[in-house]
Amino acid sequence: MAAVDLSTHPGHLARRLQQAHHLLWNAMVSEEITSPQFAVLNALIAEPGLDQRGVGERVRLDRSTVADVVGRLTRRDLLDKVRDPQDGRRALLRPTAEGRRVHRRLTVRAARMNEVLLAPLADEERALFLGLIQRVADAAERLRDPLAETVTPS
Repeated sequence: MAAVDLSTHPGHLARRLQQAHHLLWNAMVSEEITSPQFAVLNALIAEPGLDQRGVGERVRLDRSTVADVVGRLTRRDLLDKVRDPQDGRRALLRPTAEGRRVHRRLTVRAARMNEVLLAPLADEERALFLGLIQRVADAAERLRDPLAETVTPS
């Protein structure tokens, strides 16, 4: 059997893109705070007081990953956990003052990194590219959870 042309394989291209993103993130944004950690912190800047499940839904991380990320951010004193007054079993998450400072700093750096990552594309291509990968990512998540489309929120 002949070798296949991996330039036509979305998974191969997605891995290469993720590898480039990871290298740029470490070089330009932070070696200490990962992109998923930033995403969780960002979600809680936007909506302080979410619980762990809500944060995972906002940033599209699975339960075990979001638990790990929240634990790491809490240990670094970037997030606080507060018991929900209506449900003592549930913890609400809020960024600490240090978490807000770190978020401000990383937001500027991440914007610069995104400019470098998207530099090969013209402005109109950037919007198209981001829209297309968003659509593919959304569809891939539905494949992972086929019941998500059939369940309607009450």
